[in-house]
Order: sequence, then C-alpha cells, then structure tokens
Amino acid sequence: MNFTNKVIAVGGATGNLGAACVTKALKAGARVAALGRAQSSLARTFPDAPGNDALLLVDGVDLVDPATAADAISRIVDRFGRLDAVLNTVGGFAMTPVEESDTGEWEKLHAMNCGTALALTRAAIPALRTAGGGAIVHVGALAALDAPAKLGAYAASKAALHRLVEAAAAELRADEIRVNAVLPGTIDTPQNRKAMPKADTSKWVSPAAIADAMLMLAGSEARAVTGALIPVTGRG
Repeated sequence: MNFTNKVIAVGGATGNLGAACVTKALKAGARVAALGRAQSSLARTFPDAPGNDALLLVDGVDLVDPATAADAISRIVDRFGRLDAVLNTVGGFAMTPVEESDTGEWEKLHAMNCGTALALTRAAIPALRTAGGGAIVHVGALAALDAPAKLGAYAASKAALHRLVEAAAAELRADEIRVNAVLPGTIDTPQNRKAMPKADTSKWVSPAAIADAMLMLAGSEARAVTGALIPVTGRG
C-alpha cells in the first residue's frame, strides 16, 4: 500500500489498535494526524513526533463531544492542507446481563461506540468532499451480528454503528467517499492477555493485522468497496 501525499486521521491513536494504525500509515508514506484526549498520552505513545513533520499530534479530542471532532479536522486541514482518510478506533466495552444493566450503561456505550463514530464521520465529510473523495473506516464488532450473553448493551451500540456505516456509505457514494468497518476477533493486547490468562492467544488477531485491513479499506485498492462490514478474525 502506498499513501504518499495522502493525509490520514486516526481516532483513538493512543490505544493499541490506534497506535498500530498510525505506525502502519506512516510507513506507507502518509502524513498522519494522531487524535487523542491528552497531550501527555500522545507524547508517550509517539515520542518521535517532535522530529517528524509527517506526524501531527492532535490533543483535546473527546469524540463524545462533536465540537472536538470538528476542531480536530480543522487543525488537520490547517497543518496538512487536506484530508484523505479517517481510521476510527475509538470505542468502549462492558459486560453486564440485560436484567442487571441500567439505562445509563446502554446510553454510555451507545455514545462511546456509535456517537463517537457519528461525530468523526460528520466532521470529516466536508474535508473529504473538498479533497475529491476519500475513505472512513470504523471498528465494528462480531457481537453485533449475533449477540452473546452479557453483551447486550455493547452489541446494540455496535449494531447502531454498523447501520451508521451502511447509511453513510449510501449517502456519500456520489461524493466518492467510502465508509466501511472492520469487525475484529479477539485482539491480542496486553489488557486482553491479563483479563484472559488461560485463553489460546494463537487464535487472536494482532492490532497490526487489523491496522493492515483498515489501511487496505482506506486505499485505492478498495476503491470499489463501501458499506462493507468485514470480519478480521484470522491469525495476525
């Protein structure tokens, strides 16, 4: 994949998957904006940023607040002059039986998983349209296709994200803005290894492998793909 002269924004850049997306995009020749809440976390995740003109750290971004999404896109365009793709890895997770859950938990997960995606999608559309088209890639969930026990609120929030992807793809097709989502299996992260110490991690998928899939969807190789929900479950 070659993203020379392209500008990519990565939401949730300080997480395991977000950081992998930033690293992969830079190696592919892109100029990258890494979005995160705290400057300290961004600086710790990307210590070489001060000497890298191709990497912009955009702090103060809480995508639950649509205003910060719009401000982030404005800062990216001011720095790089354009925007070609958005890779959004922001989201939340919780496990609670339906009977024991409360409305607040459902609303919180909806805001974290669908609301953040909506905010970043809406903020990015004008810049992508000005660039002549582009791509938005979100992270969905296999649980949203067939919800297991205790994941009702999480699955519902990701299902809402899936419908957002499909609707936005249909609406933006004429602008040549493609909208897709990857649906990862269990991601091989230190946090998941700690939470599931007895699991067979050989069946998990690495953040790097998911980042590859997201970049593929953002690139010209996937120019005919939009509105797709693509499982990414193989060994990474």
